[in-house]
Amino acid sequence: MPIIVVSLGILLLFLLIVLFRVNAFISFIIVTIGIGIGQGMKLDIIVNSIEKGIGNTLGFLVLILGLGAMLGKLVAESGAAQQITNGLIKFFGVKNTKVAVMFTGFIVGITMFYSVGFVILVPLVFTIAASTGLSLIGIGLPMLAALSVTHGFLPPHPAPSTLSVMFKADIGTTLIYGVVLAIPSILISGPFLTRFLPKVNAKPLKEFMATKKIDTSKLPSLNKSLLVALLPVILIGFTTLISSVFQNNDTLFEWINFIGNPVIALLITLIIGTYTLGISRGISMEEIMEIFATAVSGITMVLLIISGAGALKQILIDSGVSDYIGSLLEISNMSPLFIGWLIATLIRFSVGSATVAGLTTAGIVLPLLESTGVSPELMVLAIGSGSLMLSHVNDSGFWLFKEYFNLSVKETLFTWTIMETSIGITGLFGVLILNQFI
Repeated sequence: MPIIVVSLGILLLFLLIVLFRVNAFISFIIVTIGIGIGQGMKLDIIVNSIEKGIGNTLGFLVLILGLGAMLGKLVAESGAAQQITNGLIKFFGVKNTKVAVMFTGFIVGITMFYSVGFVILVPLVFTIAASTGLSLIGIGLPMLAALSVTHGFLPPHPAPSTLSVMFKADIGTTLIYGVVLAIPSILISGPFLTRFLPKVNAKPLKEFMATKKIDTSKLPSLNKSLLVALLPVILIGFTTLISSVFQNNDTLFEWINFIGNPVIALLITLIIGTYTLGISRGISMEEIMEIFATAVSGITMVLLIISGAGALKQILIDSGVSDYIGSLLEISNMSPLFIGWLIATLIRFSVGSATVAGLTTAGIVLPLLESTGVSPELMVLAIGSGSLMLSHVNDSGFWLFKEYFNLSVKETLFTWTIMETSIGITGLFGVLILNQFI
């Protein structure tokens, strides 16, 4: 029975990653082969499905994630992230430091991978807290809420980008909907939530306080920093909003669509950033290319994990499991969006990785998109919300927060875990509300 085969496959995935500490990519491939054999597929067809799944998934995403990683690294290494932080605090004032840091996390998080953004911005939070006397948790959680939301909701981050490709969702529309959901999610799970959390006295270790800090006089201007950080969103969002005004056969329509294509938007931004944040400030092309090379090497394993998820999705389709699961889920009276969120939540709780949770869920709920007509963009966001739920001891982000802020496991559960869960729940409600108007 297909449902038993899939259940055993997900259980095996959980055991391999959590219990036996096997790399997620290898785990995906093993589980994919196991499901194919369990479904009685011929061995050569299993291999062909794996190759097809990997190829179809990575073809577009290599460009998106590669360019996105380069841009995020450039923003970090050039000091643009530091300048954005300084500029927003100056604009909002010391009394509104929480809001300023939250906006920094959102703006920088759009182009920067979560782990990179965390390592870059958290030491700045420590410095700000020390100079203002404000609570570390009170400042840190709003910023991390913003980083988490961009990681789970917005392209060009790995999970939302991959889900958009798998579901054939429009990335520009997904980005706009994601920004709409992001604002209340961050406000509720950041500044508002921190008022009600238990008082925790974080005492970060000195080695985490010592961060590479560029002299203020050598930082790029705030205007340049904001331009490079926000330009991809502006180009993609602008194109999505106005393209409906022009006819498909208009030359202007073609150019607008071309510039707003996520790949081209990131490439244009990277070229502009290379000059404004690099060459114009005396940084040599060799140094800039070294930054880009380091950035790309850092996403190799992410790409492999995504390709493994693509292989799993394809084997579920080719073996007939997806259609079977789809027919079972259709019987349920629950919203398809809620089903996607719930499955992602369960896998997130079991496996720990938000990316793995989102990508695994995609293959399971894919038939619901075709049979129910639900918005693929909203399904991306529903699964993204579920993939952030209930972070605990099997999540690397949990330990990153615990160690940097020097908290106990209990303190981390009552701060970090509650914040992540709040984002997941707020995101779900936002998706269900949007669904009433789309």
